Amino acid sequence: MHHLNFGCAALMQMPKHRMNEKVEKPFVKYGQAALAKKGEDYFLIKLDCQRIPGNTSTTFSVFAIFDGHNGISAAIFAKEHLLGNVLSAIPQGVSREKWLQALPRALVAGFVKTDIEFQQKGETSGTTVTFVVIDGWTVTVASVGDSRCILDTQGGVVSLLTVDHRLEENEEERERVTASGGEVGRLNVFGGNEVGPLRCWPGGLCLSRSIGDTDVGEYIVPIPHVKQVKLSNAGGRLIIASDGIWDTLSSDMAAKSCRGLPAELAAKLVVKEALRSRGLKDDTTCLVVDIIPSEQPMLLPSTPRKKQNVLTSLFGKSANKLSAVGVVEELFEEGSAMLSERLGKDFPSDPNSGIFKCAVCQADQPANENLSMNSGPFFSPSSKPWEGPFLCAKCRRKKDAMEGKRPIKPTITV
Repeated sequence: MHHLNFGCAALMQMPKHRMNEKVEKPFVKYGQAALAKKGEDYFLIKLDCQRIPGNTSTTFSVFAIFDGHNGISAAIFAKEHLLGNVLSAIPQGVSREKWLQALPRALVAGFVKTDIEFQQKGETSGTTVTFVVIDGWTVTVASVGDSRCILDTQGGVVSLLTVDHRLEENEEERERVTASGGEVGRLNVFGGNEVGPLRCWPGGLCLSRSIGDTDVGEYIVPIPHVKQVKLSNAGGRLIIASDGIWDTLSSDMAAKSCRGLPAELAAKLVVKEALRSRGLKDDTTCLVVDIIPSEQPMLLPSTPRKKQNVLTSLFGKSANKLSAVGVVEELFEEGSAMLSERLGKDFPSDPNSGIFKCAVCQADQPANENLSMNSGPFFSPSSKPWEGPFLCAKCRRKKDAMEGKRPIKPTITV
């Protein structure tokens, strides 16, 4: 007998006293529901994070789902360490605007740092991560793997805020993995028949990005797709769920199944809807998060979609340009697996001090004792010089391994 657990809470985020912020911060209300098959799904809900410790007007919320595979240790480790690793990569004492601008880069650094730290434990499990930061009306989503976060806004426009990193569906990721030295193919069974989804070999993982998976190969990268949007003051609903939901329900079906219901009941119904057609085939976890005006007790139901079909088909699905329908402002989106494209060139450091801070692990190290910003002799001459910020030797090795570059093996003359 499986028991459906769900919880709910609400957070009133304090108004910001700034000239350009006339609208008060919204309420954030959530519901959570889950059914376990293997017991490898974990989630994180943290409503009381503060950009400036001790200042309640700088509160933000974090919601995350970790869908583990080959064991639970990577999912638990990411749940316990990822948030701290992300926050440590954001400069202290910056304004809210600069904090939000730094967040996408900090998410990349935090994901990579968490992966390096977990792999040092020598365990072989892995986990998907869908990690959502809500600060006022601004929502930032970072993801690796195939858990998903969707946004349902007024007018019934449903938008995907994540990208699925499944080899079966993602041609770009297949090309990246093979270019980095991995092989992509189906499972061969007796008689030479190929079965099942496309997998990466060695290891046989269906995903191209995850945290952990030490035994699979470095081309399975922990670098997340990141998307940042700003909602209108009408608000919206996020549905964050593991693939136990999305293997059964489309984004539209999940959103439609719970419209007009409070978040705690909505999460329960999404799980129920997924089970109704497929049964319990996998761990199934769902978080529903409503971002609503502070004067409004709950999210209003979306207006009927009949008159909006043309608008939705033109903009809401195919182009997925949320700003095109005037509902949401897109602030940032990047999904590259190349660290040089994700960390940028202007990462803060003080070269005059002779001490450099690693852009990933945040460790301070003298530049002359490690690799500096330029490519060193350990790497293939065919590799492009590193154009990003300073990386310590450990993080630099990680970067090169993820890109399929390996140290030159010394030639032995007999």
